[in-house]
Amino acid sequence: MLNMTWEFKLEPTAEQVCEIEHILDVCRDVWNFALRERKDWLSSRKSPVNACSIRQEFILPADEPFPSYHVQSKRLTVAKSKYPRLKTVNAQVLQQVLQKLEASWESWRLKRSGLPRFKKPNRMRSFVFPQMLKNCIPPTPLGKGGEGGIKLSQLGWVRVRWSRKIPNLFQAKQARIVRKASGYFVMLSLQADVDIPDVAPHGHPVGIDVGLEYFLSTSDGEQVKRPRFFDNLHRKLKLLQRRLKNKQKGSANWLKLQRKIARVHQRIADTRKDWHFKLAHRLCDSAGMIFVEDLDFRIMAKGMLGKHTLDAGLGQFVNQILPWVCWKRDVYYGKVDARGTSQECPDCGAEVRKDLSTRIHYCHNCGSIKPRDVASGQVICTRGQRGIKNACGVEATGDRVTDSSWLAVKQEIFGATQGISTHNL
Repeated sequence: MLNMTWEFKLEPTAEQVCEIEHILDVCRDVWNFALRERKDWLSSRKSPVNACSIRQEFILPADEPFPSYHVQSKRLTVAKSKYPRLKTVNAQVLQQVLQKLEASWESWRLKRSGLPRFKKPNRMRSFVFPQMLKNCIPPTPLGKGGEGGIKLSQLGWVRVRWSRKIPNLFQAKQARIVRKASGYFVMLSLQADVDIPDVAPHGHPVGIDVGLEYFLSTSDGEQVKRPRFFDNLHRKLKLLQRRLKNKQKGSANWLKLQRKIARVHQRIADTRKDWHFKLAHRLCDSAGMIFVEDLDFRIMAKGMLGKHTLDAGLGQFVNQILPWVCWKRDVYYGKVDARGTSQECPDCGAEVRKDLSTRIHYCHNCGSIKPRDVASGQVICTRGQRGIKNACGVEATGDRVTDSSWLAVKQEIFGATQGISTHNL
């Protein structure tokens, strides 16, 4: 089973915009109320009976069950009779809000993320229709310029900019409506009843070492300078935020500046993502296997160079965009152990100790001299090939054996996307 999510721009009418905002506001109320229930239950259980606060203590009955997803779903059904406003929103949409809260709560309980927070006005930015209507997408685009619509529950037909054609083998399973600074978008979850195997190791291997001086350095000697997406628009952002400081919070001018600042941030993010996709495609043009270090970029983002790490978007490129482009372009993608990649000679394997300020690799054993990051990329490439050879018992490089059936499926899926900006792929 193949699952994919594609994003398209919506062009709703004024009535549909009001309806979307109303749904978001009701979803925000449900989120805040459900989160308040969970926090109250937790507060009533964390203090012993003989050591409660002198001022006040929140007390619930001892047999009160924890407000889990199933408990809150039943209470939501009962609450509709008391609060008619809840009836104005699709029941499945509100249940998806409770499911999202349940996932966030479990992630906090397992210490994977922070405690869920309450949503202030305009902070709830998306909701999900988990089931699609029949014939919700017309077989041929409607309107001028290849524009058509999509039929959604409670909203009816909404105009969509179809930036690419959806293949016939896919079925739309659910839709998420997202509000961004530049407008409203729909994220369609598509499903196809096909099984595509993982890409087998083949072709020319390339090791990639990422960093801040150079965004990446390959084992072939190519080095790509780190673009400064945030710095290019930092001056404009600084001026807007300085003007925002003098506005009254909640006023019309304050909201206008907030929208301008949000558009600048989205422009930075879109530029970064587009550059990442183009770089990933360029790497896949000349490689059959790509190996990267298995790093936790969240730790790097908390250090002294955290601002530059987040500006470069290393985690987004290595963990999200590059694996996806490799799968689409039929390139093998693998991760290797990151320990000691910069302290090892790629030619003789000797240990060469270097601190962070040393940018040239010089081996006293074999006399190898090359840039430090390129040497690390070659070590990563060697480790990746060694790992494949140990796992399979055969050489990794060489001609590949193609399967025409699933290659044809990939060509049918992505054949209609030629000539479209890479950040949409």
